[in-house]
Amino acid sequence: MLDAAVLIGRFQPVHQGHLALVHEALARAPRVFIVVGSACQARSPKNPFTWQERAAMLRECVPETERHRLTVLPIRDHYNEPLWAQAVQQAVAAHTRPQARIALVGHFKDASSSYLAAFPDWTLIRMQRQGDMDANTIRDAYLGAAPGALDAALSPLAEGVPAATRRWLATFSQTPQYAPLQEEWRMLRDYRASWACAPYPPIFVTVDAVVQCQQQVLLIQRAHAPGKGLWALPGGFLEPHETLWQSCLRELAEETHCELPEPTWRAALQQIRVFDHPDRSQRGRTITHVHRFDLGNTPVPPVRADDDAALATWVPIDQVAPLEEQFFEDHFHLVSQMLS
Repeated sequence: MLDAAVLIGRFQPVHQGHLALVHEALARAPRVFIVVGSACQARSPKNPFTWQERAAMLRECVPETERHRLTVLPIRDHYNEPLWAQAVQQAVAAHTRPQARIALVGHFKDASSSYLAAFPDWTLIRMQRQGDMDANTIRDAYLGAAPGALDAALSPLAEGVPAATRRWLATFSQTPQYAPLQEEWRMLRDYRASWACAPYPPIFVTVDAVVQCQQQVLLIQRAHAPGKGLWALPGGFLEPHETLWQSCLRELAEETHCELPEPTWRAALQQIRVFDHPDRSQRGRTITHVHRFDLGNTPVPPVRADDDAALATWVPIDQVAPLEEQFFEDHFHLVSQMLS
């Protein structure tokens, strides 16, 4: 007899395929742990709902008599599968006895399901995929709906979307967060359409700068979609005629007016690190080269926002962690890892 069953997903939003896995887990074990991924992320077309909202959606989709058997465990993205798997195991272990008999319920639908192989100590209960519904299709219909036409946009998907999820989506569409998500969804759709006819999907190259001075780090707030209003590192796309170094200094100057002499930047450079996780950006495959500078205890340079930045400011390093859910894409992780 199993002690617990584990189900892992992002549930953006909950659909019938998810519920089939939940019901299987409930049938197999007295306790079910639902790991809700991409916790602590800012809202975006890929992650429109907070983990708390997704937990509420999951509970509403399960019979009330079974809800007490569910425990929702939010897990942030680490962009590092071993580290992420360790976080999942630690979260489950905190709620179970040592040597508990645990099963992982899931199905291998595509390459995104490879995480199921990351837990060899758990029994794998492999299910057949239930239909062809996925959350991407639902989000595209939901965020692409014309004003007043939400029901019509979702009606072709009605069979795959639980009634509780449809009610939840209708309610959320009346909140102030819905329209900005639609705007960003349209921007990303058009962005991807602009290179859709290329013979191969492009790989974008970017630069970002982590600039530290007197225990502060230089951050911007983005002026435009995607991620309008979110915290980010100064940076941008590599220009065809530039080296990575030239691009980094140009972006710093354009977005923050932190224009120090090049020898000063050279002396302050501590590290250059590549971040290349395939899912780090919704704009397409984007590989960034993060330059870390430490200006030590020199006077803090004045900064002023410009170009793609609505705000440029120095933030005390010990105040960065509480801002995690307000960061663009993986930029919180870039800052954390470069300053760790």
